[in-house]
Amino acid sequence: MRTADVVVIGAGQAGLSAAYHLQRRGFVPAGTGLRGGSGPDGLPAGTYIVLDAEAGPGGAWRHRWKSLLMATVNGISDLPGRPQPAVDPAEASSSFLTRYFGGYEHDLGLAIERPVKVRSVRREDRHPDGRLNITTSRGQWSARAVINATGTWTRPFWPIYPGQASFRGRQLHVADYVSAEEFRGRHVIVVGGGISAVGLLDEISLVTSTTWFTRREPVWRDAAFDRQAGHDAVALVEQRVRQGLPPQSVVSATGLIWTPDLRAAAARGVLDRHPMFTAIEPDGVRMADGSFLAAGVILWATGFRAELEHLAPLHLRGPGGGIAMDGTRVAAEPRVHLVGYGPSSSTIGANRAGRSAVAGIVTLLAGSR
Repeated sequence: MRTADVVVIGAGQAGLSAAYHLQRRGFVPAGTGLRGGSGPDGLPAGTYIVLDAEAGPGGAWRHRWKSLLMATVNGISDLPGRPQPAVDPAEASSSFLTRYFGGYEHDLGLAIERPVKVRSVRREDRHPDGRLNITTSRGQWSARAVINATGTWTRPFWPIYPGQASFRGRQLHVADYVSAEEFRGRHVIVVGGGISAVGLLDEISLVTSTTWFTRREPVWRDAAFDRQAGHDAVALVEQRVRQGLPPQSVVSATGLIWTPDLRAAAARGVLDRHPMFTAIEPDGVRMADGSFLAAGVILWATGFRAELEHLAPLHLRGPGGGIAMDGTRVAAEPRVHLVGYGPSSSTIGANRAGRSAVAGIVTLLAGSR
Protein backbone atom coordinates (compact mmCIF):
# COMPACT_ATOMS: atom_id res chain seq x y z
CA MET A 1 0.00 0.00 0.00
CA ARG A 2 1.41 3.36 -1.08
CA THR A 3 0.14 6.60 0.42
CA ALA A 4 -0.53 10.14 -0.77
CA ASP A 5 -2.63 12.95 0.58
CA VAL A 6 -4.24 13.50 -2.83
CA VAL A 7 -4.56 11.09 -5.75
CA VAL A 8 -5.49 12.58 -9.13
CA ILE A 9 -6.97 10.07 -11.58
CA GLY A 10 -6.33 11.03 -15.21
CA ALA A 11 -3.83 13.34 -16.93
CA GLY A 12 -5.90 15.10 -19.56
CA GLN A 13 -6.42 18.85 -19.37
CA ALA A 14 -8.42 18.72 -16.13
CA GLY A 15 -5.96 16.35 -14.44
CA LEU A 16 -2.95 18.45 -15.43
CA SER A 17 -4.69 21.57 -14.18
CA ALA A 18 -5.29 19.89 -10.82
CA ALA A 19 -1.64 18.76 -10.64
CA TYR A 20 -0.43 22.28 -11.46
CA HIS A 21 -2.51 23.83 -8.68
CA LEU A 22 -1.50 21.14 -6.18
CA GLN A 23 2.14 21.85 -6.92
CA ARG A 24 1.56 25.60 -6.73
CA ARG A 25 -0.01 25.13 -3.28
CA GLY A 26 3.09 23.33 -2.00
CA PHE A 27 2.19 19.68 -2.59
CA VAL A 28 5.13 17.43 -3.48
CA PRO A 29 5.31 14.06 -5.27
CA ALA A 30 4.31 11.10 -3.10
CA GLY A 31 6.95 8.53 -2.25
CA THR A 32 9.92 10.90 -2.47
CA GLY A 33 10.31 11.44 1.27
CA LEU A 34 9.74 15.17 0.80
CA ARG A 35 7.28 17.02 2.97
CA GLY A 36 4.77 19.42 1.53
CA GLY A 37 5.10 23.09 2.28
CA SER A 38 2.30 25.62 2.27
CA GLY A 39 0.52 27.53 -0.43
CA PRO A 40 0.04 31.28 -0.95
CA ASP A 41 -2.78 31.24 1.60
CA GLY A 42 -0.54 29.75 4.28
CA LEU A 43 -2.52 26.50 4.56
CA PRO A 44 -0.35 23.38 4.92
CA ALA A 45 0.09 21.09 1.92
CA GLY A 46 1.07 17.44 1.57
CA THR A 47 1.82 14.87 -1.12
CA TYR A 48 0.14 14.01 -4.40
CA ILE A 49 0.34 11.62 -7.34
CA VAL A 50 -1.37 11.55 -10.75
CA LEU A 51 -2.37 8.11 -12.06
CA ASP A 52 -2.93 8.02 -15.83
CA ALA A 53 -4.20 5.06 -17.84
CA GLU A 54 -2.66 6.25 -21.10
CA ALA A 55 0.72 5.06 -22.37
CA GLY A 56 1.93 8.65 -22.77
CA PRO A 57 0.88 12.31 -22.47
CA GLY A 58 -2.11 13.84 -24.23
CA GLY A 59 -5.16 12.28 -22.62
CA ALA A 60 -7.99 11.69 -25.09
CA TRP A 61 -6.24 13.85 -27.69
CA ARG A 62 -3.89 10.93 -28.36
CA HIS A 63 -6.81 9.14 -30.03
CA ARG A 64 -8.42 11.88 -32.12
CA TRP A 65 -8.59 11.27 -35.86
CA LYS A 66 -5.68 12.68 -37.87
CA SER A 67 -7.91 14.87 -40.04
CA LEU A 68 -8.94 16.92 -36.99
CA LEU A 69 -6.48 19.75 -37.52
CA MET A 70 -5.64 22.65 -35.27
CA ALA A 71 -7.33 24.86 -37.86
CA THR A 72 -10.64 23.07 -37.43
CA VAL A 73 -10.64 21.90 -33.81
CA ASN A 74 -12.73 23.89 -31.33
CA GLY A 75 -10.74 26.44 -29.34
CA ILE A 76 -8.30 24.79 -26.93
CA SER A 77 -7.46 26.73 -23.80
CA ASP A 78 -3.88 27.03 -22.60
CA LEU A 79 -2.86 24.82 -19.72
CA PRO A 80 -2.46 26.90 -16.54
CA GLY A 81 0.85 28.68 -16.26
CA ARG A 82 2.13 27.71 -19.71
CA PRO A 83 0.75 29.15 -22.97
CA GLN A 84 0.64 26.96 -26.05
CA PRO A 85 3.64 27.20 -28.37
CA ALA A 86 3.20 28.53 -31.90
CA VAL A 87 0.51 26.55 -33.67
CA ASP A 88 0.68 25.26 -37.24
CA PRO A 89 -2.99 25.27 -38.34
CA ALA A 90 -2.29 22.33 -40.66
CA GLU A 91 -0.96 20.06 -37.88
CA ALA A 92 -3.17 17.29 -36.53
CA SER A 93 -4.57 18.21 -33.11
CA SER A 94 -3.59 14.78 -31.79
CA SER A 95 0.12 15.34 -32.46
CA PHE A 96 0.22 19.01 -31.42
CA LEU A 97 -1.66 18.60 -28.14
CA THR A 98 0.18 15.39 -27.21
CA ARG A 99 3.45 17.28 -27.63
CA TYR A 100 2.13 20.31 -25.72
CA PHE A 101 0.87 18.18 -22.81
CA GLY A 102 4.10 16.17 -22.72
CA GLY A 103 6.25 19.30 -22.63
CA TYR A 104 4.06 20.73 -19.88
CA GLU A 105 4.45 17.63 -17.70
CA HIS A 106 8.23 17.62 -18.24
CA ASP A 107 8.84 21.33 -17.69
CA LEU A 108 6.84 21.41 -14.45
CA GLY A 109 8.13 18.05 -13.19
CA LEU A 110 4.62 16.82 -12.43
CA ALA A 111 4.31 13.56 -10.49
CA ILE A 112 2.59 11.27 -13.01
CA GLU A 113 2.65 7.47 -13.18
CA ARG A 114 1.53 5.63 -16.29
CA PRO A 115 0.13 3.45 -17.58
CA VAL A 116 -1.96 2.87 -14.46
CA LYS A 117 -5.59 1.81 -14.74
CA VAL A 118 -7.66 2.63 -11.65
CA ARG A 119 -10.04 -0.23 -10.99
CA SER A 120 -11.90 0.98 -7.88
CA VAL A 121 -12.07 3.66 -5.19
CA ARG A 122 -13.46 2.64 -1.79
CA ARG A 123 -13.72 4.04 1.72
CA GLU A 124 -11.25 2.39 4.08
CA ASP A 125 -13.68 2.80 7.02
CA ARG A 126 -16.86 4.63 7.96
CA HIS A 127 -15.17 7.67 9.42
CA PRO A 128 -16.03 10.81 7.37
CA ASP A 129 -12.42 11.97 7.68
CA GLY A 130 -11.02 8.52 6.93
CA ARG A 131 -8.90 7.52 3.98
CA LEU A 132 -9.84 6.24 0.55
CA ASN A 133 -8.41 3.08 -0.97
CA ILE A 134 -7.54 3.20 -4.68
CA THR A 135 -7.01 -0.19 -6.34
CA THR A 136 -5.08 -0.02 -9.62
CA SER A 137 -3.45 -2.24 -12.21
CA ARG A 138 -0.16 -1.53 -10.44
CA GLY A 139 -1.05 -1.93 -6.78
CA GLN A 140 -2.96 0.05 -4.19
CA TRP A 141 -2.89 3.61 -2.90
CA SER A 142 -4.32 5.12 0.26
CA ALA A 143 -5.37 8.78 0.02
CA ARG A 144 -7.12 11.43 2.04
CA ALA A 145 -8.81 12.87 -1.07
CA VAL A 146 -9.31 12.02 -4.75
CA ILE A 147 -9.61 14.31 -7.77
CA ASN A 148 -11.21 12.34 -10.57
CA ALA A 149 -10.33 13.60 -14.07
CA THR A 150 -11.05 10.58 -16.25
CA GLY A 151 -13.13 12.36 -18.89
CA THR A 152 -15.44 10.56 -21.31
CA TRP A 153 -13.43 9.26 -24.29
CA THR A 154 -13.26 5.67 -23.01
CA ARG A 155 -17.07 5.42 -22.72
CA PRO A 156 -18.63 6.05 -26.15
CA PHE A 157 -22.41 5.91 -26.10
CA TRP A 158 -24.05 3.47 -28.54
CA PRO A 159 -27.84 3.75 -28.87
CA ILE A 160 -29.78 0.53 -29.37
CA TYR A 161 -32.13 0.28 -32.35
CA PRO A 162 -34.30 -2.56 -33.67
CA GLY A 163 -32.43 -4.74 -36.15
CA GLN A 164 -29.02 -3.30 -35.27
CA ALA A 165 -27.33 -6.70 -35.12
CA SER A 166 -28.62 -7.65 -38.59
CA PHE A 167 -26.77 -4.85 -40.42
CA ARG A 168 -24.33 -6.32 -42.94
CA GLY A 169 -22.37 -3.11 -43.40
CA ARG A 170 -20.02 -1.44 -40.98
CA GLN A 171 -21.06 0.29 -37.76
CA LEU A 172 -18.62 2.44 -35.80
CA HIS A 173 -18.59 5.18 -33.21
CA VAL A 174 -16.68 8.44 -33.72
CA ALA A 175 -14.23 7.12 -31.10
CA ASP A 176 -13.13 4.60 -33.76
CA TYR A 177 -13.10 7.00 -36.72
CA VAL A 178 -9.82 7.25 -38.66
CA SER A 179 -10.41 8.71 -42.12
CA ALA A 180 -13.19 9.36 -44.63
CA GLU A 181 -11.17 7.50 -47.26
CA GLU A 182 -12.07 4.15 -45.77
CA PHE A 183 -15.73 4.80 -46.67
CA ARG A 184 -15.17 5.72 -50.33
CA GLY A 185 -17.81 4.15 -52.58
CA ARG A 186 -20.25 3.38 -49.75
CA HIS A 187 -23.22 5.43 -48.61
CA VAL A 188 -22.61 6.66 -45.04
CA ILE A 189 -25.32 7.37 -42.47
CA VAL A 190 -24.21 9.77 -39.73
CA VAL A 191 -26.28 9.77 -36.54
CA GLY A 192 -25.97 12.61 -34.02
CA GLY A 193 -26.63 16.31 -33.54
CA GLY A 194 -23.33 17.57 -32.12
CA ILE A 195 -20.17 19.21 -33.36
CA SER A 196 -18.47 15.92 -34.23
CA ALA A 197 -21.46 14.82 -36.30
CA VAL A 198 -21.58 17.91 -38.51
CA GLY A 199 -17.81 18.13 -38.80
CA LEU A 200 -17.52 14.53 -39.97
CA LEU A 201 -20.53 14.90 -42.27
CA ASP A 202 -18.69 17.71 -44.01
CA GLU A 203 -15.48 15.69 -44.26
CA ILE A 204 -17.03 12.42 -45.40
CA SER A 205 -19.33 14.12 -47.92
CA LEU A 206 -16.26 15.24 -49.88
CA VAL A 207 -15.42 11.57 -50.48
CA THR A 208 -18.76 9.77 -50.73
CA SER A 209 -22.52 10.21 -50.28
CA THR A 210 -24.03 10.78 -46.82
CA THR A 211 -27.35 11.09 -44.99
CA TRP A 212 -27.75 12.83 -41.63
CA PHE A 213 -30.12 11.67 -38.87
CA THR A 214 -30.85 13.26 -35.49
CA ARG A 215 -33.43 12.72 -32.77
CA ARG A 216 -34.23 16.43 -32.58
CA GLU A 217 -34.13 19.27 -35.05
CA PRO A 218 -30.67 20.86 -34.67
CA VAL A 219 -30.46 24.41 -33.34
CA TRP A 220 -28.02 26.63 -35.24
CA ARG A 221 -26.48 29.87 -34.01
CA ASP A 222 -25.83 32.74 -36.39
CA ALA A 223 -24.33 34.98 -33.71
CA ALA A 224 -20.79 34.52 -32.49
CA PHE A 225 -20.40 32.37 -29.40
CA ASP A 226 -19.21 35.03 -26.96
CA ARG A 227 -18.21 34.90 -23.29
CA GLN A 228 -21.76 35.53 -22.06
CA ALA A 229 -23.18 32.75 -24.23
CA GLY A 230 -20.56 30.37 -22.90
CA HIS A 231 -21.31 31.39 -19.31
CA ASP A 232 -25.05 30.84 -19.82
CA ALA A 233 -24.50 27.40 -21.40
CA VAL A 234 -22.25 26.22 -18.59
CA ALA A 235 -24.75 27.51 -16.02
CA LEU A 236 -27.48 25.33 -17.52
CA VAL A 237 -25.28 22.22 -17.31
CA GLU A 238 -24.23 23.11 -13.75
CA GLN A 239 -27.87 23.45 -12.71
CA ARG A 240 -28.48 19.84 -13.75
CA VAL A 241 -25.55 18.37 -11.85
CA ARG A 242 -26.43 20.35 -8.71
CA GLN A 243 -29.80 18.58 -8.86
CA GLY A 244 -28.16 15.17 -9.19
CA LEU A 245 -29.20 14.73 -12.83
CA PRO A 246 -26.85 13.28 -15.46
CA PRO A 247 -24.99 16.12 -17.20
CA GLN A 248 -25.90 17.02 -20.77
CA SER A 249 -23.34 18.16 -23.28
CA VAL A 250 -22.54 21.86 -23.44
CA VAL A 251 -23.52 21.87 -27.14
CA SER A 252 -27.06 20.88 -26.13
CA ALA A 253 -27.25 24.29 -24.49
CA THR A 254 -25.21 26.30 -27.01
CA GLY A 255 -26.52 24.91 -30.29
CA LEU A 256 -24.38 24.45 -33.40
CA ILE A 257 -22.35 27.37 -34.68
CA TRP A 258 -22.08 28.15 -38.38
CA THR A 259 -18.59 28.15 -39.83
CA PRO A 260 -17.60 28.83 -43.46
CA ASP A 261 -17.00 25.09 -44.03
CA LEU A 262 -20.39 24.15 -42.61
CA ARG A 263 -22.15 26.81 -44.68
CA ALA A 264 -20.50 25.31 -47.75
CA ALA A 265 -21.64 21.84 -46.66
CA ALA A 266 -25.19 23.13 -46.21
CA ALA A 267 -25.11 24.60 -49.71
CA ARG A 268 -24.21 21.12 -51.03
CA GLY A 269 -27.23 19.67 -49.21
CA VAL A 270 -25.06 17.72 -46.75
CA LEU A 271 -26.78 19.19 -43.70
CA ASP A 272 -30.32 18.28 -44.74
CA ARG A 273 -31.32 16.54 -41.53
CA HIS A 274 -33.75 13.59 -41.34
CA PRO A 275 -35.70 12.36 -38.28
CA MET A 276 -34.39 9.12 -36.80
CA PHE A 277 -35.00 5.93 -38.74
CA THR A 278 -37.35 3.39 -37.14
CA ALA A 279 -35.28 0.26 -37.72
CA ILE A 280 -31.98 -1.01 -39.07
CA GLU A 281 -32.14 -3.69 -41.76
CA PRO A 282 -29.36 -5.84 -43.25
CA ASP A 283 -28.60 -3.41 -46.08
CA GLY A 284 -29.79 -0.07 -44.75
CA VAL A 285 -32.41 1.62 -42.57
CA ARG A 286 -36.17 2.07 -42.57
CA MET A 287 -36.91 5.80 -42.69
CA ALA A 288 -39.51 7.52 -40.50
CA ASP A 289 -41.83 7.85 -43.53
CA GLY A 290 -41.62 4.10 -44.20
CA SER A 291 -39.24 4.26 -47.16
CA PHE A 292 -35.97 2.31 -47.29
CA LEU A 293 -32.49 3.87 -47.49
CA ALA A 294 -29.63 1.63 -48.58
CA ALA A 295 -26.33 2.21 -46.78
CA GLY A 296 -22.97 0.55 -46.25
CA VAL A 297 -21.85 2.41 -43.11
CA ILE A 298 -23.53 3.76 -39.97
CA LEU A 299 -21.38 6.22 -38.05
CA TRP A 300 -22.70 6.84 -34.54
CA ALA A 301 -21.74 10.38 -33.47
CA THR A 302 -23.83 9.97 -30.36
CA GLY A 303 -21.52 11.27 -27.70
CA PHE A 304 -19.86 9.86 -24.62
CA ARG A 305 -20.65 9.24 -20.98
CA ALA A 306 -18.46 10.09 -18.00
CA GLU A 307 -15.95 7.37 -17.12
CA LEU A 308 -16.85 6.86 -13.46
CA GLU A 309 -17.25 3.10 -13.08
CA HIS A 310 -14.27 2.87 -10.73
CA LEU A 311 -16.15 5.14 -8.30
CA ALA A 312 -19.15 2.76 -8.11
CA PRO A 313 -18.12 1.33 -4.67
CA LEU A 314 -18.65 4.81 -3.20
CA HIS A 315 -22.35 4.79 -4.26
CA LEU A 316 -22.30 8.42 -5.35
CA ARG A 317 -25.23 8.32 -7.79
CA GLY A 318 -28.57 9.58 -6.55
CA PRO A 319 -32.19 8.81 -7.50
CA GLY A 320 -31.94 11.10 -10.54
CA GLY A 321 -29.26 8.89 -12.09
CA GLY A 322 -26.51 11.49 -11.73
CA ILE A 323 -24.14 12.63 -9.01
CA ALA A 324 -25.24 15.69 -7.04
CA MET A 325 -22.42 18.24 -7.13
CA ASP A 326 -21.47 21.37 -5.24
CA GLY A 327 -19.02 22.98 -7.65
CA THR A 328 -16.44 20.26 -8.28
CA ARG A 329 -17.12 18.53 -4.95
CA VAL A 330 -19.43 15.53 -4.73
CA ALA A 331 -22.13 16.78 -2.39
CA ALA A 332 -22.38 13.50 -0.49
CA GLU A 333 -18.61 12.83 -0.35
CA PRO A 334 -16.40 15.90 0.22
CA ARG A 335 -13.23 13.82 -0.18
CA VAL A 336 -14.01 13.33 -3.89
CA HIS A 337 -13.94 16.04 -6.55
CA LEU A 338 -14.93 15.54 -10.20
CA VAL A 339 -13.15 17.73 -12.74
CA GLY A 340 -13.80 17.63 -16.47
CA TYR A 341 -17.33 16.53 -15.56
CA GLY A 342 -20.56 18.28 -16.49
CA PRO A 343 -20.01 22.05 -16.58
CA SER A 344 -16.21 21.63 -16.47
CA SER A 345 -16.05 19.34 -19.53
CA SER A 346 -14.85 22.18 -21.80
CA THR A 347 -11.15 23.04 -21.85
CA ILE A 348 -11.77 26.41 -20.17
CA GLY A 349 -13.97 24.74 -17.57
CA ALA A 350 -11.39 22.02 -16.95
CA ASN A 351 -8.72 24.58 -16.02
CA ARG A 352 -11.04 26.38 -13.63
CA ALA A 353 -12.23 23.11 -12.15
CA GLY A 354 -8.69 22.00 -11.35
CA ARG A 355 -8.06 25.19 -9.39
CA SER A 356 -11.41 24.98 -7.59
CA ALA A 357 -10.97 21.31 -6.65
CA VAL A 358 -7.53 21.90 -5.19
CA ALA A 359 -8.75 24.90 -3.18
CA GLY A 360 -11.55 22.79 -1.71
CA ILE A 361 -9.25 19.89 -0.88
CA VAL A 362 -6.65 22.13 0.77
CA THR A 363 -9.37 23.49 3.06
CA LEU A 364 -10.69 20.00 3.75
CA LEU A 365 -7.28 18.58 4.64
CA ALA A 366 -6.40 21.54 6.84
CA GLY A 367 -9.64 21.10 8.77
CA SER A 368 -9.13 17.37 9.35
CA ARG A 369 -5.50 17.45 10.52
